Amino acid sequence: MPGRKIVHVDMDAFFASVEIRDQPSLQGKPVAVAYHSPRSVVTTASYEARAFGVHSALPLRTALQRCPGLIVVEPRMAVYREVSQQIQQVFHTYTDLVEMMSVDEAFLDLTHPLQGPASATLLARKIKRDITARTGGLTASVGVSYCKSLSKLASGQQKPDGLTVILPAEADAVTAALPIEAFYGIGPKTAERMYALDVRTGQDLRRFTLQELQQRFGKVGQHYYNIVRGIDERPVDPSDDRKSVGSEDTFEADIRDLQLLRQTLGEIAGRTAARLAHHHLAGRTVTLKIKFDNFQQLTRQITLPVALSTPEALHRVAVMLLTPALLQGRAVRLLGMTVGALQDADQLPAQPALFQDV
Repeated sequence: MPGRKIVHVDMDAFFASVEIRDQPSLQGKPVAVAYHSPRSVVTTASYEARAFGVHSALPLRTALQRCPGLIVVEPRMAVYREVSQQIQQVFHTYTDLVEMMSVDEAFLDLTHPLQGPASATLLARKIKRDITARTGGLTASVGVSYCKSLSKLASGQQKPDGLTVILPAEADAVTAALPIEAFYGIGPKTAERMYALDVRTGQDLRRFTLQELQQRFGKVGQHYYNIVRGIDERPVDPSDDRKSVGSEDTFEADIRDLQLLRQTLGEIAGRTAARLAHHHLAGRTVTLKIKFDNFQQLTRQITLPVALSTPEALHRVAVMLLTPALLQGRAVRLLGMTVGALQDADQLPAQPALFQDV
């Protein structure tokens, strides 16, 4: 693994940054991208808005309470996809090994670049400059290391417009000192369980053997064991051979309101549709995922006679699956959807009118 050079690129407040670029009068102001509805949720917030505690998946009404001067802009998914294509053109200038995680996030394997210096750090700087030039001023935060998990960890260390490198010789010290909340896959609830075990840093988590972690946390214990030791052999996979595409939100505060959850599904459907469009895919199977405040998780699935790809169609189907009987008044901490039974969207007939309007 130490011989590899893996870069993680994460665009800074992507949707909001695109809106600010296209409306310069918004520069320096608190901006949130969300649908204009009292039950909407924030998709992306500018860093000025984040200073007030406004963040993605936050109910819009809560965001407006925290930041009365918040400027709300409707999302423009077609524009974001177009900008994403420009960013991907930059990536493919330097490597064919590009794994897009979403419209604004990607892993690159620069072990053997197509051009430029052999140094992944120098290439990362050049990629950042090229993105800014190609997109009219947008910035990205970039992490460089020898594996995916560490490069992703690095990209979040100096946002916005940052560049962080974790060398193989530094990995142990870096992961040992990090608070456990900084590791991918450890959310607030899991952190609370670890606090109860007197685990607050990576060094604390290393005290546990693999067997102990699996006994306490199940299959995900393997992940916790690996991430604090810098172990991640996953390759950067440029293929579009996907079994499913999806998106999900974990809420800062648990939600019981059915209408707010349905509105949130609109945001999730929009992101899922953007990912499907990126890969030129559509799917016949829609799966709704719910995790309750007691960590109980359930899914509901439907397979349709036609493949869907638009946010409106996906939202309609997801709303059909999210019923009051399913919730039974319980509080929800995570909501998500995936689309499976994928097909090439370019070879499909137009979707029937039934699925065009919500």
